[in-house]
Amino acid sequence: MEKNWVKIYKSTNFYQSEIVKQMLIQHAIEAVLLNKQDSSYRNFGNVEVYVHNEDFNHAIELLILNQIDL
Repeated sequence: MEKNWVKIYKSTNFYQSEIVKQMLIQHAIEAVLLNKQDSSYRNFGNVEVYVHNEDFNHAIELLILNQIDL
């Protein structure tokens, strides 16, 4: 992964992380998922959402406004 990416959200639920990513993209914030779950057992590990450093504050505000637990 390139430099200047910051983890903004993590969950054991892939779909919840995908919803967060799509919400950020809808607000013109580039976001990517990093799936760290075990490939055999989906209940081990996290799916993380990353944004660029310069979008961090705006992304946090959106998560708070949408009442997404950090």
